[in-house]
Amino acid sequence: MPTPETNEDPHSMDHVANVRNHFQDAIALKQRMSETLAPAIARAGEALAAALQRGNKALACGNGGSAADCQHFAAELVGRFERERPGLPAIALTVDTSALTAIANDYSYDAVFARQIEALGREGDVLLALSTSGNSRNVIEAMNAARARGMVVIALTGRDGGAMAKMLGPKDHHLNVAHPRTMRIQEVHILALHCLCDTVDNVIHGAK
Repeated sequence: MPTPETNEDPHSMDHVANVRNHFQDAIALKQRMSETLAPAIARAGEALAAALQRGNKALACGNGGSAADCQHFAAELVGRFERERPGLPAIALTVDTSALTAIANDYSYDAVFARQIEALGREGDVLLALSTSGNSRNVIEAMNAARARGMVVIALTGRDGGAMAKMLGPKDHHLNVAHPRTMRIQEVHILALHCLCDTVDNVIHGAK
């Protein structure tokens, strides 16, 4: 309870310090990633832009917070990022509840993304595969389906990259956030997705 003298919660400074620690931890990780990950993000953005210029599309999949990131990414391309330009074709494979539940019920949850890629993916399309552990089974199966379709994979992972890191081919792109905490990995993933969108716009429409 607040004390009469100060009207402050005696525990509030502990919470403030904890929040500041989160900011400092996030800043330190992003600074480190700006050195190690920026070239890979730029290359992945250029590959994504090239695919979109050829008339191909982007598909994105992930679970939980990564599913939300997929929807965010698709919205940035289909709507707009930071400039006016024609919409770009991107689909989050996380949003069709009828397809997701039918596939999970009739096959298994591991197949919820792969089956959609079998139906929607075409050679030259790009799959953005998000998993903070790098070991999400349904995302791994999506990568297998994408490979069978001749698609390029941009894998966003965390920690040591997990099983997904070992699956990538020479034309694929690995954006790995080497950090143990899921929240920190996701914070860098959304920044990486914004950088991909910005690179796409700059490649297709020129730097602002």
